[in-house]
Amino acid sequence: MKFAVIVFPGSNCDLDMYWAMKEIMGADCEYVRYDADSLEGFDGVLLPGGFSYGDYLRCGAIARFANIMSEVIRFAEEGKPVFGTCNGFQILTEAGLLPGALRRNDSLKFISKITPLKVVNNQTKFTSEYQANEVIQIPVAHGEGNYYCDDETLADLKANDQIVFTYEGENINGSVENIAGITNKAGNVLGMMPHPERAMEELLGSDDGKKFFASILNNFGKVTAN
Repeated sequence: MKFAVIVFPGSNCDLDMYWAMKEIMGADCEYVRYDADSLEGFDGVLLPGGFSYGDYLRCGAIARFANIMSEVIRFAEEGKPVFGTCNGFQILTEAGLLPGALRRNDSLKFISKITPLKVVNNQTKFTSEYQANEVIQIPVAHGEGNYYCDDETLADLKANDQIVFTYEGENINGSVENIAGITNKAGNVLGMMPHPERAMEELLGSDDGKKFFASILNNFGKVTAN
């Protein structure tokens, strides 16, 4: 598989994402600019964290209209893997590829720390390497990670097992039902506020993110990890 790491003006986790997938997992990976008009030759899309377009308006609201997003949407509709972390999650909700929205943290403060997450659904193509209800340690770094959706949408998320990760213990940002990550109904698009690409080596505090990327590679294509 070959993955595209989309780079928007203001992205700051694109290098982390590239390093995690290419250097640690051994997958083919390239940067693709926001103003590109094609994803020809790629098999999956990775939307990194950061502050696309300076987070003007709402987070991800301008990036949603970037030239490359029509191709990202096409990928999602064709069932190819699309993953967004932090600002990438915000962009996916703004683009309508995932339900709900991300609001300011309840504390109105930026949060940056390693946070325990529960894998509440390990039956997705992004989480199959984890055990059911496994608690993993993944860093967060966001000011607007408070996931919100209305009651009808929440009921749908639960009915379709689309809630994948929840914050364990402390609800760090006020998210509805402690939600940290969700998929679309088809299961090929996942967004989460925490950063698995920053949890690839124990030296950095945790390597619990490796199973996340291994799940993607094992389920969407065959690439041998280092």
